[in-house]
Amino acid sequence: MNSEKQYIDLYRQCRQMILDHSSELMNSHRDAACERFVSAGFPSRKVERYKYTDIQKLMAPDYGLNLNRLQIPVDPYHAFRCDVPNLSTLLYFVVNDGFYSMHGTSPEGVAIGSLKDFTSAQSPLAPLLSGYYNKLAAQDGDALTYLNTMLAQDGLLVYVPKNTIVDKTIQVINILRSDVDLMTNRRVLIIAEEHAEVKLLFCDHTADDHQFLTTQVIEVFAGENARIDLYCMEETHARNVRLSNVYIHQERDSRVKHNIITLHNGVTRNKLDLTLAGDGAECWLGGCVIADKQQHVDNNTLITHQAPHCTSGELYKYVLDGQATGAFAGRVLVSHGAQKTTSQMTNQNLTATRDAHMYTQPMLEIYADDVKCAHGSTVGQLSDAALFYMRQRGISEQEARMLLKVAFIKEVVDQIDLIPLRDRLHYLIEKRFRGELNKCAGCKLCK
Repeated sequence: MNSEKQYIDLYRQCRQMILDHSSELMNSHRDAACERFVSAGFPSRKVERYKYTDIQKLMAPDYGLNLNRLQIPVDPYHAFRCDVPNLSTLLYFVVNDGFYSMHGTSPEGVAIGSLKDFTSAQSPLAPLLSGYYNKLAAQDGDALTYLNTMLAQDGLLVYVPKNTIVDKTIQVINILRSDVDLMTNRRVLIIAEEHAEVKLLFCDHTADDHQFLTTQVIEVFAGENARIDLYCMEETHARNVRLSNVYIHQERDSRVKHNIITLHNGVTRNKLDLTLAGDGAECWLGGCVIADKQQHVDNNTLITHQAPHCTSGELYKYVLDGQATGAFAGRVLVSHGAQKTTSQMTNQNLTATRDAHMYTQPMLEIYADDVKCAHGSTVGQLSDAALFYMRQRGISEQEARMLLKVAFIKEVVDQIDLIPLRDRLHYLIEKRFRGELNKCAGCKLCK
């Protein structure tokens, strides 16, 4: 219980400081989250959903926290534009776990900015947001989510009112910046009401060569007939630990696409819980992982079909080199009464060396009798026949291996609807396989 104790003691000793630098709505959930965290403790690897990542070990080091919300100097506009050619975006910056600035003006009626400010007692949106904040996360029983709820003091709000279509993609640059090893706790709340449409691109980067530990909780609400595209891209460094829990709730006839791309990292664990709660809802989950050296990437998903006539699709692909470790555990739960469900889950993996390890566990749990559900996974190596064919035509072995990896991962990237982003990712993925992003510490190295 040593790992938990330092965070429990921290909260109890610094509780007033945490409250003073956050909002009334966020503060109203802290004590209950602390009590649940004390009761639950960090999960061990004996817990099914955490069997591939040692959370207790990752949480054991003593990190610094910026609970007093000291200003950290950073010039995000100079070094971290993360431009996607030909993609016009609304640009926002989050430094560590606090909203920093925006470039441009939010569309009329749309609220994008500091979660702390929008959930303060003075904000006219606070009564509305009280019906959303922590409503999905609190039901999970996950200790990391409880810890985030205890400690998160700010984050990002994206609120799109009903019948509103946001034409431009909302691009959020998450920058980790510190002069010492640092823990950050980031919170994100995304709400798209009835018939609203929004596309979001989150980019995670590190600006300093220090050890970072990030807990992140994202809650997403898709109202009736709403459309949400959420793309998350990580380009951090080998000393970064990222623990992200995403919760998505969909109403009738809503459409959600969630794509997560891990191009460079240290240790990453992404957990996604998605509930199809209304008739005719559809979702698509895509994942692209490229890892080498001692990098570790663990994706764990749960799709719950609660209503009939819903459709879910899932495709995750990994390319592992060096001594990298990958894990994918996907579960589709079809509840009683969720008839006419259609679901397809696929996980395909390429281990380019004998020292790379991949763990895969696709699962179906079905309690309805009129459904079409399938799942499958594969783990393999580069085809010797394909390599031989390409070598015979004058292509070097190194280039042939790179081309085969690019072709393998291409299917996931091609599912992205934003064509400029899709083209940019094809370019970055090729650079990654060529070894040109191995020292990635921010997207200025990607240009």
